[in-house]
Amino acid sequence: MSLRRTIQNIKRYDPAARHTLDILITHTGIKAVFIHRIAHVFWRLRLKLVARMISGLSRFFTGIEIHPAAQIGRGLVIDHGMGVVIGETTQIGDDVLIFHGVTLGGTGNDTGIKRHPTICHGAMIGAGAKVLGNIKVGTQARIGANAVVLQDVPDGATAIGIPARVIPGKEVTGLQCSLAHKDA
Repeated sequence: MSLRRTIQNIKRYDPAARHTLDILITHTGIKAVFIHRIAHVFWRLRLKLVARMISGLSRFFTGIEIHPAAQIGRGLVIDHGMGVVIGETTQIGDDVLIFHGVTLGGTGNDTGIKRHPTICHGAMIGAGAKVLGNIKVGTQARIGANAVVLQDVPDGATAIGIPARVIPGKEVTGLQCSLAHKDA
């Protein structure tokens, strides 16, 4: 179950997470993702106004803005989530860790195309990072705090700086990113 996986990931990533009840009551990230999943159902049912209203309420109560069309995998952890923005065509894989102030945004206002990033499985995005455009952050890649990422980041690599430069990392074996990120 996705909720159980998320709770396990929070316990793994956050040393301040003491127990399940503490996580369910105090972690805004888990609440924002849960509410997003409800809004996403309404979006897929083409009840877009209802979906946007639900997502707006979530933003008001959590400080985390997730567009209802965004596709989010299992086990996403948004730690200290205030100020996180996840755009409409964003795709996020499983077991991703996102810190506060992160923007997964677009670089234009075109409609009908993918204009937000794809974040692959096991990636980590540091506080204040801006990942912009239809780019791919690879499996187990890492984005440093306050980095501005405008190009693909390969599997296992780290991106740091403004604009971000990519530092090659360890080779990732096994799980590969199966999320499509370019327009077909």
